[in-house]
Amino acid sequence: MKLEALRGIKYSALALAVILGMSACSLEGDDGQDGINGADGVDGTDGIDGTNGQDGADSVGRLTRIATVPLGAEVTGIFLTDEGDLFFNVQHPSGSNTATNSVNSMPINTGTVGVLAGVNFNELPVTLPNSPVPASDEEKQLVMTAIGQYQVLGQTGDTFSGELPEGLGHIYTLDGNDLILENDMPDFNGFLSTGDGEGYLFSNWEELPGGMSRMKVERDALGMWSVTDVMMLDFSSVWGTAANCFGSMSPWGTPLTSEEWVVDSSVDSTTDEDWNDPDEVATNSRLGRMWAMTAPDTANPYNYGYIAEVTEPLADAPVIVKHFAMGRYEHENSTVMPDGKTAYLSQDDTGGVLFKFVADTAEDLSAGTLYGAKLTQDEGQNDPATTGFDVEWVELANGDNATIRAWIDEYNGIGTDDYVDGQSSYLTVADVQAWVDGDATYPTVAEGGSAVTAGQPMDDRVAFLESRAAARLKGATAEWRKLEGISINTKRAQEAVEGVDMIEGEVVENAYMYIGIADIDNTMTDGEGDINLSARVKDCGGVYRARLEDGYNITRIEPVVMGGTYRSSLTGAERCDVEQLSQPDNVVVMNDGRILIGEDGFQENNTLWMYEPADK
Repeated sequence: MKLEALRGIKYSALALAVILGMSACSLEGDDGQDGINGADGVDGTDGIDGTNGQDGADSVGRLTRIATVPLGAEVTGIFLTDEGDLFFNVQHPSGSNTATNSVNSMPINTGTVGVLAGVNFNELPVTLPNSPVPASDEEKQLVMTAIGQYQVLGQTGDTFSGELPEGLGHIYTLDGNDLILENDMPDFNGFLSTGDGEGYLFSNWEELPGGMSRMKVERDALGMWSVTDVMMLDFSSVWGTAANCFGSMSPWGTPLTSEEWVVDSSVDSTTDEDWNDPDEVATNSRLGRMWAMTAPDTANPYNYGYIAEVTEPLADAPVIVKHFAMGRYEHENSTVMPDGKTAYLSQDDTGGVLFKFVADTAEDLSAGTLYGAKLTQDEGQNDPATTGFDVEWVELANGDNATIRAWIDEYNGIGTDDYVDGQSSYLTVADVQAWVDGDATYPTVAEGGSAVTAGQPMDDRVAFLESRAAARLKGATAEWRKLEGISINTKRAQEAVEGVDMIEGEVVENAYMYIGIADIDNTMTDGEGDINLSARVKDCGGVYRARLEDGYNITRIEPVVMGGTYRSSLTGAERCDVEQLSQPDNVVVMNDGRILIGEDGFQENNTLWMYEPADK
């Protein structure tokens, strides 16, 4: 049965390349000089004409506008399949959009999961036309594309002819009885193939509480898609889920979804002192919904803020495991390297940390060692377009899910009636500092410690339950601002690091991990700590990358493409050049080394870009 989704159907070489790339010019060599004629008298032979110089590289660093999304929306969920199909979503578009999508004959005015139909992104030509900057009212309300057609697969509230009566993106209490939220914020997409032109599409729904959907999708001979089965995953066995942001597919084919907003790791706190404050629960709608998702007085903040793996993604009831060993903070996404052990994880926050996790056993994320990155900025430089960082790794602790789960359970049953102003039932900065200092016991409540752990023997719980505070106080750099998507191309990475021939027709000697940064301001430009960049780029943001070294380690992060100069004298979308990046969010690396970048900015219509690095 086809469901209603069819609806009618140090100045480094790279830094120098970045400078050249910003000019986006095509350079030509000069003609050689003519030879000099012989002296008078006996005629000399004519000089030989010089040879023409070689043409320079075409459009080094050129951005190509692949698509724009409607008013009010950001580009989310970019996912490129092995067959070259590109899925991406339209998150929180304006509810007043009325123009109808030509493929589906419907407006895009709520959360939308879709695909760029009719084009194979693994077989793109070297150059493509730019999709136009939307000009008319109608263009501004649609997904405009340079190639292919954007096909809607599902939108918030879709029931797919009654097959999903609770509605796509709708979030219920853990007992399934009460609707809490109509979520219009689809984010990550991950595709698990079951054959040519078919598979399961997993999509995150980013709100508090959050969720994930699974659609069975099939592509016909004309490149158009249909949905044949759909469900919202049941997270009740893991206490529900929160703000499922971006994510990835593991090398062994399981979706990894990221819990983001629920943690509040601000600079001067650990985080959760106000979780059971009755005034906060009553007035903060998102916190209130988290409490409403569970039975009264049983919400536990340490149940949320992790990477969750769908370990049996094709089962009738998919099995979900939260990996506490990978740390608790505002997860944007995690990317596991081809070794099945090394994962890099981003924290989307002001003053965030770049984390690394190394599993004890390949293809098993339930136990391993957590690290935070310590950065050293290039001496004498501060412009975001040319300034890189050397990376060292600060070890936090080794842990496993079962041990950490037991620690989490100690905070069960704490209700709003247990709240005491000026004290905390949850871990505090004093607790984290005592762990860093190597104290034998946790501090008492009078010393600023948690009522739960006061006076108990010290353990490693702070490394996994308050990972950002633990990393910061251990010496890792906690200064990133909106550290967003992290991406590799698995084939390129495996060929470069392991020497396995994976990319036909190309010898891949270097492969890179790309990192999106939506804003280069605040803790990155405050003149304090390890990161001290100028505010030239500011909220226009940019993309960094790190070369993957032996063992999939990284020791260096450098800029690859930045937004233009931020113009604070202007207002609205004009503050960042519409022809350059504006608050890049997530990044995908294509087989040919080009990258796709989705914007989460203040442009009138955010863009899905394709960028060709000078050195791939």
